[in-house]
This record gives sequence, structure tokens and C-alpha cells, in this order.
Amino acid sequence: MENIPIVKLGIVAVSRDCFPIDLSQQRRAAVVEAYRKLGGEITEIQTTVENENDALLALDELKASGVNALVVFLGNFGPEGPETLLAQEFKGPSMFAAAAEENIPVLSGRRGDAYCGMLNASYNLKLRGVTSYIPEYPVGDAQAVAKMIADFLPVSRAILGVKNLKIITFGPRPYDFLACNAPIAPLYKLGVTVQENSELDLLGAYRKHAGDPRIASVAKDMAQELGAGNKMPDFLPRLAQFEITLLDWAKDNLGASKYVAFANKCWPAFEPEFGFVPCYVNSRLTARGIPVACEVDIYGALSEYIGTCVTGEAVTLLDINNTVPSDMYKAEIEKATAYSSQEVFMGFHCGNTPLCRLTKGEMKYQLIMNRGLEGGAEPDVTRGTLEGDIIPGAITFYRLQGNKDSVLQSYIAQGEVLPVATRSFGGIGVFAIPEMDRFYRHVLIADGYPHHGAVAFGHAGKALHTVMTMLGIGKVSFNQPKGMLYPTENPFA
Repeated sequence: MENIPIVKLGIVAVSRDCFPIDLSQQRRAAVVEAYRKLGGEITEIQTTVENENDALLALDELKASGVNALVVFLGNFGPEGPETLLAQEFKGPSMFAAAAEENIPVLSGRRGDAYCGMLNASYNLKLRGVTSYIPEYPVGDAQAVAKMIADFLPVSRAILGVKNLKIITFGPRPYDFLACNAPIAPLYKLGVTVQENSELDLLGAYRKHAGDPRIASVAKDMAQELGAGNKMPDFLPRLAQFEITLLDWAKDNLGASKYVAFANKCWPAFEPEFGFVPCYVNSRLTARGIPVACEVDIYGALSEYIGTCVTGEAVTLLDINNTVPSDMYKAEIEKATAYSSQEVFMGFHCGNTPLCRLTKGEMKYQLIMNRGLEGGAEPDVTRGTLEGDIIPGAITFYRLQGNKDSVLQSYIAQGEVLPVATRSFGGIGVFAIPEMDRFYRHVLIADGYPHHGAVAFGHAGKALHTVMTMLGIGKVSFNQPKGMLYPTENPFA
């Protein structure tokens, strides 16, 4: 996966000067060993921090080692000022964890009291206005702390990615698609840069790539990827030219940012002028770690990128689209699952889901656009979708959004794609989310979310929730279980 940060972890042990420093050092070494046994790599900073001068030395070591994500480890009580200074001055995400007491003999004279020290550390972080990752239960033995660090890794990747991300857009949102409105100020507060361009900029760049010597090889790669799903081989050069255009634009316009995502207007003017729909190209870039959101959905692109960083794998962006017909539900879902008919729905988009997330992807045309742009005639400019049923399995449906007041909010809901054939068009799947009916009404509707949601494949809710929290998102909603009422829910309904 390209276009996402490579995280280099570093661990610094801290020690209050009236506690045994060697205890903290020994516990640090044990954590490092345990983490490496999990398959991870972490830089062990040799300076143990007891005071502010030590903190400065440790920061120098971190910088010299190229560390971009910091673990502050309380091997004993810890010095609350210097340890929080570390997090304040470190230029990257940080986490705090504390050592548990190993056994009864330790209690006699070498007790570390890190359980107590963590309270002071967290208090001082708040005094300094510093946001650090603190695990759900941040105290444990070496093996437990190693697992906490493993959880911190994808979170760090997302934080580093967002703070160095440029979202490139082409065109305004489609007419009457107010759902893709994107307040920009909250994006800048996250560290995200937005470069807005017109559709004409993209069209001009595309035309300049006519005859590009790379087109043939990219078209060949597309054909190999599609395999039996390559139903329009003569059409691929148009799409290859467009893919090269986007990649070149990203390379030439990255500027001070390190990572890129796109949010592009893809209808209705696009098809007559470019001669295709961009869906398949969007899917290919997204599969590489460069999300391309439909319909100038800037927050959709950001959401996709966060999921890509968290999982290290391809994600997608879908409409929360349509109900499951009652005959399909009764025949294939009701007896096979515990889901009610209101907990299942179909997630769809024209053809932007990566091939690796489809059971059998095929190059097709956009049926709805064909009706509107080509009058239902033999498709030409509406060709270029990648269509098929989405692979069954665990998913996380989520979105980060600037609301009507330009305040960031988000939702996260874990569920699954059911092994049910859709018998429909586009990139589409039958989704099931526990208590979806209540979530639909009291989160999606009540909080004013648009129709697009990002989909990560697997249950990534834990990491995504942590990322949203560390980004300062005040409201992170989820699909609450039965009996846990939403603020807007009628208790008598």
C-alpha cells in the first residue's frame, strides 16, 4: 500500500527520582522484547527521563533516530512534568502506558506505583493541552503493554497521514448535491490542505496526455487486472490516459504535503467531455492507497484515507442506498441470520469499489447515467464502471464530517456484508448493522449526515474511534445497542 505513512515507533522510559531507575529500565526492556515477539519494531531510547534535561536529551535521541510516533512508558511513578513535556515537544502522535507490579516480592521494596503515576500524567497532559493516546486500561505487564503499542501503530499512521494530507478536487459538487458540501475551515484545523481546481483544469491536463507513451502499458495492466471481466478492451486506453493524468497531477501538485487524496466531480458534464465515467480508474487508485471520492465529496475522501491508514488496505465509499426487498429478506436472510429486515440495507456506488473487494468485478456502464445522458441507447460515454457484488465479511461503516455549523463530527458502526447475491447493478452489497434502524434515524438523520459512508473491510471500530478522539472530534456516534437510548430517541416509541 502506497501513499500512507511508515510509522517508526520509539519508546522512552520515565522514572521519578525517588524510585529505582533500574526498575523502569528493566521494565522498558521487557516491553521492547515483548513487542518484537509480536513482530513489531521499536526504537529503544537509552535516556531514562527523570527531569527536564533528560527529557530534552530523549527528544534529541528520538529526532536523531527518525522516530515519528512516541511511547512514553511509566516504568515507575514517573516525573509528571518532564514526562508530559516529552509529549508536548514531540512532533508526532504519542501514547502513555504504565507498568503493573510483577509479583509479591516486588512489593517489599521495589514497588513502582506506576498505577498512581498514570493519574498524574493524564492530569498534567490536560493541563498542558496535549492530546495523547491512553489505552482503555493503560496499565499492564510487558505483554499487555506490547499489545497496547500494537494498537497504537495504526492510530499513529492515521494521525501522521491526516496531518500531512492534501485533498485535490476538480469541479464543484454536482448541482443539487448539497450533501457534498464541505466546510473547509475544520479541515485546516486538522492539518489537511485542500487544492480546489476546475473541471477545465482536469480536462486540459487530460488532453495534454493524449498519445502519452505510458498509455499502452497502463491499459495492458488494466486488462490483466480485469481478466475475464474485461468486457471492453478497446475502451481501456481512454481510462489509462485518465489514470496517468491524475497521478501526474498528484505528483506535480503535492507541494509541502506528503500524501494525497482526490475528490472529483464525475457527472454530468464529465461524460460528454471526457468520453467515459471515471469509476474504474477511481477504484484502481483507491486500491493503491490514493482514495478518489465521487461527487467532490471532500469529507468522503478524508474518511476513506483515514480508513486506509488504519487498516493498511483498500477501502471504498458507498451510498447508504436502498432497502432490501421483502422477498429477498424472507428467502435468504430471515432464517439464516438474527437480523431484522430494518437492520439490513444495500450499500452501492456506480463502480468505484476496488476489484479486490468484489466477488467478481466486470467492466460495465453506468445504467442511471446512460438513461439520462444517452437516452438508454447503446452505451458509449457512460462506460467505465467496475461492477459486482461486494465480498461478504466483516466491515466498518464510518464517516468524518463537518456539520452545518462547521463542527467536526463522526460515526462508526461495525457490521458485515452478507453472502447474498444482490441481482443488481453497480458495486453493491447487502449490509447488516445491528440496530441499524435506530442508528439510521438517530445518528444519520438526527445529526445531518450525507448519503456517503466510507467502508473499511474488517472490524476497525476500535482504532477508528481512537483516531477520531485524538483528532479532537467531540462527537463520535455509534450504533448503540438495544436499551441504550439516543438523545433524540422517543423512550415511549
